[in-house]
Amino acid sequence: MNGNNPLDTIFFVKLPEDFSFSCKDLKIDREIPLPVQRKDGESGDSIDTKNLSQEQILSGILTVLAYDNQNQNRDYYRSFILQVRPGIKKELGEAAILKTKNEDWDLAEEIWLALHGLDPEDKAITLNMALFFDQKGDSYRKSGLIDDADAYDSTAKAYYRDAMDSDPELPDAFFNAGFFYLKKQDFGEAKGCFESYMALTSDAKDDELGDNGIYKRERAQELIDKISNRNLGDDNFHKAYELINSGKEEEGLDYIRKFLQNNPAVWNAWFMLGWGLRRLERFEDAKQAFLKARECEGGDENADTLNELAICYMETGEIEEAKRTLYDALSIDADNTKIISNLGFLCLKTGEEEQARKFFMTVLEIDPDDKLARMQLEQMEREV
Repeated sequence: MNGNNPLDTIFFVKLPEDFSFSCKDLKIDREIPLPVQRKDGESGDSIDTKNLSQEQILSGILTVLAYDNQNQNRDYYRSFILQVRPGIKKELGEAAILKTKNEDWDLAEEIWLALHGLDPEDKAITLNMALFFDQKGDSYRKSGLIDDADAYDSTAKAYYRDAMDSDPELPDAFFNAGFFYLKKQDFGEAKGCFESYMALTSDAKDDELGDNGIYKRERAQELIDKISNRNLGDDNFHKAYELINSGKEEEGLDYIRKFLQNNPAVWNAWFMLGWGLRRLERFEDAKQAFLKARECEGGDENADTLNELAICYMETGEIEEAKRTLYDALSIDADNTKIISNLGFLCLKTGEEEQARKFFMTVLEIDPDDKLARMQLEQMEREV
């Protein structure tokens, strides 16, 4: 995460009487200093207010709204910028969505924070903030930046909770939060979110919901049924995930084994067992757990299961099985950089260095920030 403080680029000035804005009816309190964005090479004690631009002031206000929650003049700044630029919310929203789509994460975050600071009571913006940090966390995790990813997930969780606390309630907040909790393996919370979504949309007719709304309701019910049928809301399952994910594999394995005693046909549980064993480098035992996961309903359709199984095959020397399994995984999720990276490592094991290089370069084409692929390519270049 970026350690620079954006507020360091801001200074405050009181506008002179002869300074005017494009908005003729603007009410200016000249006793309240306005934040101004510094120009390159400009210092806070040598400001010529005659050279200030309107854009510098608007940019300064947005920076304060984004990053200075304790500023006592925030309400004035909000009123000020909305008078000068009435369409600013729409402009910022469109820009934030575009930057997010292009995965320009840092600039998108800056815009989303400014938008949220401009109207913190707009729960649709709050939900979009949650979705943004959720996506950013996923992207950073794919790139191997696990600590940053965890931090963004934590921020997303806070925004989801805020969005779900809106009045009137926002059904989509519960629907999207449900998928966030699914990702975190917190199936109890996920089920509760999907049930809330179903309850909030229960009185809506199909023509009111539209095709997308109908799909969401069917999807929510499908996931509720899966969680219930597999008993994934059981505390033992979630405790196992939390412990294994935090590096307490042995304790986590005890909980997942307890879960499996009563739920032997749940592929997710066998995957969890294999994951914990693989992290402990007990590759043969982990392999057997992943094979068991594949035998259960749904387990053979999950790319992560196949990818983990392939890692175990590589470690136990079963190279052809590893290769076949990775290609099976890739057929399910063609852009999964973890799978493509593992194909690269598999080629290194078999001495196919040029093919390995192609796989790692493909990873960087999909995700230029992938640390592992970049490090491996740099190492290969040094060894030439």
